[in-house]
Amino acid sequence: MAATGSLPLTQYPTYSKPPTSQKPQKKPLFSLPKQTFPLIFSFPFHRSLNYPTKPPRFLPLCDSLQENIVQNIENPKNFLLPNAHSRQILSPESAPRIFIQDPPWISALFWKGLYKMTNQTVKIEHKEIEKRKYNLLRRRQVKEETEAWEKMVEEYRELEREMCEKKLAPNLPYVKGLFLGWFEPLREAIAKEQKVQKGKSKKLRAAYAPHIELLPADKLAVIVMHKMMGLVMGAEEDGYVQVVQAAVHIGVAIEQEVRIHSFLEKTKNYQRKQIVDEVQGVSKEKEILRKRVNSLIRRRRLTEVQKLVKNEEIKPWGRDAQAKLGSRLLELLTETAYVQPPIDQSGDSPPDVRPAFRHKFKTISRGPRQKIKKRYGVIECDPLIRSGLDKSAKHMMIPYVPMLVPPKKWKGYDKGGYLFLPSYVMRTHGSRKQQEALKGVNVKNMRKVFEALDTLGSTKWRVNNKVLAVVESIWASGGNIAGLVDRNDIPIPEKPYSEDSTEIQEWKWSVRKANKVNRERHSQRCDTELKLSVARKMENEEGFYYPHNLDFRGRAYPMHPHLNHLSSDLCRGVLEFAEGRPLGRSGLHWLKIHLANLYSGGVEKLSHDGRLAFVDNHLDEIFDSAENPINGNRWWLAAEDPFQCLAACMNLSEALKSTSPHSTISYLPIHQDGSCNGLQHYAALGRDNLEAAAVNLVAGEKPADVYSEIAVRVHNIMKRDSNKDPATNPNALLAKLLIDQVGLGFIY
Repeated sequence: MAATGSLPLTQYPTYSKPPTSQKPQKKPLFSLPKQTFPLIFSFPFHRSLNYPTKPPRFLPLCDSLQENIVQNIENPKNFLLPNAHSRQILSPESAPRIFIQDPPWISALFWKGLYKMTNQTVKIEHKEIEKRKYNLLRRRQVKEETEAWEKMVEEYRELEREMCEKKLAPNLPYVKGLFLGWFEPLREAIAKEQKVQKGKSKKLRAAYAPHIELLPADKLAVIVMHKMMGLVMGAEEDGYVQVVQAAVHIGVAIEQEVRIHSFLEKTKNYQRKQIVDEVQGVSKEKEILRKRVNSLIRRRRLTEVQKLVKNEEIKPWGRDAQAKLGSRLLELLTETAYVQPPIDQSGDSPPDVRPAFRHKFKTISRGPRQKIKKRYGVIECDPLIRSGLDKSAKHMMIPYVPMLVPPKKWKGYDKGGYLFLPSYVMRTHGSRKQQEALKGVNVKNMRKVFEALDTLGSTKWRVNNKVLAVVESIWASGGNIAGLVDRNDIPIPEKPYSEDSTEIQEWKWSVRKANKVNRERHSQRCDTELKLSVARKMENEEGFYYPHNLDFRGRAYPMHPHLNHLSSDLCRGVLEFAEGRPLGRSGLHWLKIHLANLYSGGVEKLSHDGRLAFVDNHLDEIFDSAENPINGNRWWLAAEDPFQCLAACMNLSEALKSTSPHSTISYLPIHQDGSCNGLQHYAALGRDNLEAAAVNLVAGEKPADVYSEIAVRVHNIMKRDSNKDPATNPNALLAKLLIDQVGLGFIY
């Protein structure tokens, strides 16, 4: 406590009272009572001091730039009150600094407020950065959906200009070389057809005439070529595609592009003043609408833009219109597209130029066991096209790629998913009854379904670059391991010189078998190339999203068909979550069980402790697989799901080699599935304990396998029947023939 005594007044200058004002003085805001006890902070000045003629000079307090300011503030020794001998105001040269100690809570409040203010500023800046980042990704997504075909058209135009200037065909991948040769003739044929249909009267015009004029000829040509080649790549039988399937496929793609093209025409200012001149009657309204739309586009208010142009949207074409337009464009493609084998250097034979596609009729059965067969019109491609298609499939146009931003939330049958590409909540495959039924459902009744699809669509994924590098290395070296198809065809057997009918028949069967295997390999190579092309496109992205919709059973699937987390082992191994989580104790436990399940080979049927022991006993192989997957022992290749197993080995190796395994961030998805879901429902409804145990509805030491149990029972029945006399029991002979053919794979 400060002393209350006083020093002689001779040490201080004298003060005089200020002149009193004639105006009535206001009552002070607060007044101190008369001093009845010593004050904590007392002043030695006389109460009736006069103001100094020269005010005294006070020394400034130290500011926040002083070093160790925090330590000085927090140290109470630096805030001792001055004693009675230091109450004089001295000259700057010799006067010590005077500090008045604040209560501790003032310092705490100051630093707490400073922390809150700084933290709030950082959060605001972070939100601004995230907002700018999202807007940039959204603009990229809009361009990806709306300008993909336009970019492809411009690419072929540029290649044509380069070819004309240099008078030399550019060195292009195989499929792009084919497209470049077909582009100009097909574009001219479509432009001619557009001109012919436009010159006819309404009565004489074809049914597809109103739709063929809605897009430029060059864009129609690109769509037809890419869609047809995409169907050929996915064809499993002899490289042919049914005409109806191809026509509808092309018609749907054109309708989608027409909608996007029409929307962009109405919302972007293309400086086409003739439009205003043609519609003078409503020019003012159109001009106001156009200005409003352009203003909203500049502010990226796409939702309001869509509302403004909703009244002018194009009505759905229907399957008939799509098929008719697609059929005519297919016909033009077959008339203008040709292929030519490499020219013989000897020059003795004329060049072999033949049609790339042919229209034929083929007898096809609906299923492998159905005896009823029907004749269908098919489009068959030349073998020369298929020979090099699988090596350049990555240059194909792939629609509905994963999104860079979260998809639109589902709000109706066709309201949700992609920003501009047509998206439907259920895959109806053109069924009008299903479409009308879905449109008639109250939105409130679909809310839970929409929320489930939105949750799946908002999950952020990314490419596992380590696994992708391993896949690329194996694929470049020829494949044929880790579940990848062999990149080379098997040789066709040569015809024997013998005229023996048996040998000739065996040779024919071997040729058919070889051709069948090569066709299957070709289809698998195309599929792998498409998957890898999407992975290469997305490998440098921070994350991406998969819009989901339903099939007729209510099962949810990603709308992107090639690289997704529900596809093959290759896709599941290459994909991982973009947002990781610490493993924790339970996460490390389940990661080991997941790895054992992926290795399979009977390990997945062990108890949890048995699977954990399996992983602990193979840690050396797991570490070797993670560190040197190509040139090491390659233990992971023996797994049933090799690429998923490799990803799990890398994650587990990283965790176990870290100083804190439980705090390791994991991005690995762990798939879990029910066992025999249909039988599980029956067991639950019937309250059958025996059946519930067989389908893992009740706890057990080991996972049950109902298929194995049924196989064992069938095997026992067949073994019993095989011991009977065939003369009295007709099933005895069949049992002897089939006893070793059923159930062995499930039992062991």
